[in-house]
Amino acid sequence: MKSKSTLLEGSIWKGMLLFAMPILLGQVFQQLYNTADAFIVGKFRSGDEYAAVTSTGSLAFLLVGFFGGIAMGAGVVVARYFGAGDRVKLRKTVHTTIIFGICAGLFLSVLGVLATPILLRWMDTPPEILPYSVQYFRFYFAGILATVMYNLCMGILRAVGDSKSPLYYLILSSVLNIILDLLFIAVCGWGVWAVALATTISQFLSMFLCMMKLFRTNDVYRLSMKEMRIDGFHLREIIRYGLPSGIQNSIISFANVIVQTNINSFGKETVSGCGTFAKLEGFAFLPVTCFTMALTTFVSQNLGARQYDRAKKGSRFGLICAVLMAELIGALMIVFAEPLMELFIDNDPGAVMVGVKQTNVEALFFGCLALSHCLAAVLRGAGKPMIPMFVMLGAWCVLRVAYISVLVPMVGESWVIFSAYPVTWTVSSIIYLIFYFKSDWLHGFEKKESKKLAL
Repeated sequence: MKSKSTLLEGSIWKGMLLFAMPILLGQVFQQLYNTADAFIVGKFRSGDEYAAVTSTGSLAFLLVGFFGGIAMGAGVVVARYFGAGDRVKLRKTVHTTIIFGICAGLFLSVLGVLATPILLRWMDTPPEILPYSVQYFRFYFAGILATVMYNLCMGILRAVGDSKSPLYYLILSSVLNIILDLLFIAVCGWGVWAVALATTISQFLSMFLCMMKLFRTNDVYRLSMKEMRIDGFHLREIIRYGLPSGIQNSIISFANVIVQTNINSFGKETVSGCGTFAKLEGFAFLPVTCFTMALTTFVSQNLGARQYDRAKKGSRFGLICAVLMAELIGALMIVFAEPLMELFIDNDPGAVMVGVKQTNVEALFFGCLALSHCLAAVLRGAGKPMIPMFVMLGAWCVLRVAYISVLVPMVGESWVIFSAYPVTWTVSSIIYLIFYFKSDWLHGFEKKESKKLAL
């Protein structure tokens, strides 16, 4: 199976870049989903509806993030068995992942539709945008099964070294999403709920294409209806690797919901400005995100194949590239902050200034954010998911919430919320570097393996 993947042999930098570039392009189109929603709503609908769309990210990830973490665990297990050439365990893991995803998606659909109004009120959503937020979320969560299944199928394909097929499917579904947004909003004049409906339809297309790829491939990871069952051992393996990431995602999302609640308290202008910054940051940070995903798969596959030195060299290359890219991106965002904001909210100068202020506070610290994400990815690929879980919980949740809870009432300015991010990114980066340089999880693979063989 090694010949199927450029990550296990040949040039490290070339293999990682070839694997990461389709992920980058795929992430661009993935980001287009919600960004297209916000852009089109901002041009054709009211400011209240625009604020409703831009303020949805933290709550959506709160409910989806846990199962996204489990999907990460599934990807690590699949990549490890793929690298080791264990066909039987690989097939059982793939089929268990699919059945788990169906159950998780159905559960999330029911929970999201029922809990949306309660959660939005807990977040102190401004009354003028609350009805629109409820509409958007209920249609979004009605189709969350497609989102969960697409992400799981995409994770399986990437784990075995195929990062191109998910890209092709994302391009098609993103184009469809934009066309439907324009049709529903600009032509039909429907409300904000219609952009969520467009996203749902598009996600079902990408899910269908991914599933067809897995059913029709001739490779060992091919899906078969006869084998569609949950294997207890492999489900425990998926949960063992994925549960820490799932808990981490959920608690970080909960912390971000608390942050969003504080943002909401400053009014609609701040909600719109911060929401627009979040969209732009999501796009700008995509090169780093793709390296994060590539690092986890690269390290996991090569450790599964017992290529320890290659895993270390690849992880260092990915870390350096990600940090340099992040700093360059941050500098460019500061230079072009105002015109970028005006692309979305040219009719709201107050919101534009909020977004510019947030950019100036956060963007130069993108290197710390990249370092934290990439070191966490390396750790997960190396089978150490508990370390990033505890680091993220301590720095990005406890410290961030405490920082905001104490300082916002004292200062009463929105920049205090923005400053919480660089502070917590820096703290988590320092902690990760301590593990990187002092622990043997990265430096002792050869010695450990030699001892095992000697015994």
